[in-house]
Amino acid sequence: MRRELVERELTSEGPVRGSSGRGKRRTVTVNAAESPLAWLHSRGHIDDRLFDAGERLRSDYERAQLGPNVTMRWDPVRVKGGDAGLTATERQIAAKDRFDGALAQAGRGLTDILWRVVCGGESLVVAEKALAWPSRSGKLVLKLALDRVADYYRIT
Repeated sequence: MRRELVERELTSEGPVRGSSGRGKRRTVTVNAAESPLAWLHSRGHIDDRLFDAGERLRSDYERAQLGPNVTMRWDPVRVKGGDAGLTATERQIAAKDRFDGALAQAGRGLTDILWRVVCGGESLVVAEKALAWPSRSGKLVLKLALDRVADYYRIT
C-alpha cells in the first residue's frame, strides 16, 4: 500500500485538513493515500469478507469508468489475447452491470453510504454529515450494505 503521511489537526469531529485554531493543538499523522474502507479494515472494524466485497465494488466502479472525466481519454490500443476476447467497451459494460447488480442487491437506503465510502472515498464522518445521519450510525449501515454486496459477489 502506498503511504502518504500528513499531519492533520485533531478535533472532536476527527482529523481536519486545515488548521483553524491558535495555541496548543493536537495533531495526528494520517495516511492520505489510504481509502476509508482500508482504514476500517486495518483497525478491525470490518472483516476480510466485507473488505473484499467493498474492493470488488470499487474495482467494478473504476472499470466501468463511472467517475467524472477531467481530461481527454488516452486509452491504450487493444492487444490480442487479453481478457477472454472482450473488447474494452464490453469489459466496461460488464463492470457496469456488476456494479448496478451489487447496488441493487444492497437495496434502497443502503446504497448512499456504500457509494460515498467505497466509491467516493469519503470518510464515515463526512458521509454521515452529508446524509444527515446521527453520529456513529454509518459504520453499522455500511456493514449491512457490504454484507449484501458480499452475497452478490458470492464472497464467503
